[in-house]
This record gives sequence, C-alpha cells and structure tokens, in this order.
Amino acid sequence: MELIQKYFPDLSAEQIKQFEELEHLYKDWNLKINVVSRKDIDEIYLRHVLHSLGIAKVQGFNPGAEILDVGTGGGFPGIPLAILFPDTNFHLVDSIGKKMKVVDEVKDGLKLKNVKTTNSRVEEITGNYDFIVSRAVAAMPTFVRWTKGKIAKKSEHELKNGILYLKGGDLTVELRDYPKARIYELRDYFEEEFFTTKKVVYLPLKYKP
Repeated sequence: MELIQKYFPDLSAEQIKQFEELEHLYKDWNLKINVVSRKDIDEIYLRHVLHSLGIAKVQGFNPGAEILDVGTGGGFPGIPLAILFPDTNFHLVDSIGKKMKVVDEVKDGLKLKNVKTTNSRVEEITGNYDFIVSRAVAAMPTFVRWTKGKIAKKSEHELKNGILYLKGGDLTVELRDYPKARIYELRDYFEEEFFTTKKVVYLPLKYKP
C-alpha cells in the first residue's frame, strides 16, 4: 500500500481505505476462484494495482468520462482506475463468467458505484467510450478489430479518444501498421525493476458510426 501512496500521494481517506481493502478481498476470493497467480497475489500492489495505474500517469480521466476495460480478468486495470477516478464511469467486460463473479464481489466489497460489469465478448458490447483500456489480452491488430466502432466522437481529454493498452516487450512488429501509436515507458514513471520492460501503448482512434 505504501507503494501506491508513493506515486499517488494525493489520495483521499476513502481511496486509501479502498486500496487497502482491495488486497484482502482479492486474497480471500482468490482462494475460491483463482484469478491471480499465487506468486502475483503476494505482490498484488506492484504487479497488478500499480501496473494498472500506469495508465493514469499517461492520461487522467475526466468526471463523467466513459471507459471500457476489455478482457478485465480479475478487474485489472479497471478496478484500481475506478478507485483513482471515482467520478469516471468504468465498464468492465470479460467473457469468462467466474472471473466476472470475482470482479462483482470486489466491486461490491469496495462499494464502487462507478463500475458496471458485463460477462460477454467485447464484440457484443454496444456504446461509445472515451478510452478503451486493457492489459495485453491480444495483439494490437486483433484488439483494434474487437473494439471497432466503440470510440466516442467528441474528445475531451489531453489525448484524443482511443486505446490505452498495457503491454510489455518489443512491440516493433505488432505496431508497424499503426504509425500514430505512441509508446510510454512505465520505467519513466515507476522506479521498481518490474516496470523495466512495461509500457502503455496509446493509439488514437476515430469515431465510426
């Protein structure tokens, strides 16, 4: 928890309480439904929470903004971002029902009013979003295809509407067809060794009715 406050020192008392409770909820539910590896659950703040919040170092979210988290798994990056931006609306989607059960229980346990969940494939989701976030659920061309037609028309953030994607490793081949993609190295924001190869890929997308 000290790790989160180190990089996000302006948290409210309510946010600190939610981030603290998050660990207990995940450890409890992970014993029943395994959504986080045993190794990772002991380092949940580093490997999951802070990693998710790397997106916030690239782009903060406005009150009322609509964010879609695709392939949220156990609720990352959506749950930590929803705590950090309590006035922003988050829609967490995953096709695996048991993972969404954990997300629902964590959401309810943390009393997150700004989180909506759907157990389905993202292609079946309708609606337009300011940003689509995710943690490496597919190669970028596949991800772009999945999320086609889901970007809102009006941009109201510093970055234009699009994808904010947590990835790692060499992305040269994967991004060669996306000249507008921008890579943000998380090691520029976080000093822990875990982030040496971790990145946020930003890809602006145009509204398509």
